[in-house]
Amino acid sequence: MEYDVIVIGGSYAGMAATLQLVRARKAVLVIDADERRNRFASHSHGFLGQDGAPPAEIAAEARRQLGAYRTLTWLDGRAEAVTGCVDAFTVTASDGARYRARRILLATGVSDRLPDVEGLAERWGTSVFHCPYCHGYELDQGRIGIVGASPLSIHQAELLTEWGQVTLLVNGAMAMSADARTALQRRGVTIEEAAIDHIEGHADVAMADGRLLRFAGLFTAPRTSPSSPLAQAMGCALEETPMGLQVRTDAENKTSVAGVFACGDVAKAPHSVSLAVGNGAMAGAQVHRSLVWPEAVA
Repeated sequence: MEYDVIVIGGSYAGMAATLQLVRARKAVLVIDADERRNRFASHSHGFLGQDGAPPAEIAAEARRQLGAYRTLTWLDGRAEAVTGCVDAFTVTASDGARYRARRILLATGVSDRLPDVEGLAERWGTSVFHCPYCHGYELDQGRIGIVGASPLSIHQAELLTEWGQVTLLVNGAMAMSADARTALQRRGVTIEEAAIDHIEGHADVAMADGRLLRFAGLFTAPRTSPSSPLAQAMGCALEETPMGLQVRTDAENKTSVAGVFACGDVAKAPHSVSLAVGNGAMAGAQVHRSLVWPEAVA
């Protein structure tokens, strides 16, 4: 079967885009590997109408609603390769099957590379976070630790003073200019220069000098990159952002390859569920418009 659109990635952005397309009665195949970025978090916050809901429940309800549309096909699996060109793409899935489509929408999300600190990755999404708008309120204005990752950690420390008493744990991750120190101190941020040994308990930081610093929660600035190599393999241009590498798109969610669009975290920073849904909805509409006016695809 030939589809109008194959959406690669069925998380929040991919499903939001799919909803626009199936409501336009387009034949859509979603290929999803079930690896939502926030699968480690117990609750999702900041998404209007779903504030505080478990991420798995949000995703399951969205998929249930999409299932009501007869032009949707959902494939649990992974897209391994995309070949062809506009109006004649072929996607090879992990089971070896091949599917044809006029358009491709990449909603594959990103992978997070965390600082190499023992105990940090194990707490990712439970007591270690990256987005204050998603997780800052629940810390109840308690002590917040920022695990240094890059110069972005300085900005993160300044911002998080809105949510609690902040300590920046530099941990050798960045050079601190005099201006940066002054700005942080002006906001009441404690600058901790000693190295981190490991994280233990809920969010307790064991320092190399033997001290144990206790926090209500920890934040860090992970380095992100596309979770799938498909975009690069297809020749889509990538670009650097302060948060990491992403697929370059224009105002219409087009990539540098004609007929290929991208949305969500893989194409848009900053990252949150609500921002991914909004960007996905726009992408779905833009892909539909490209089918209505194919002369504007390139």
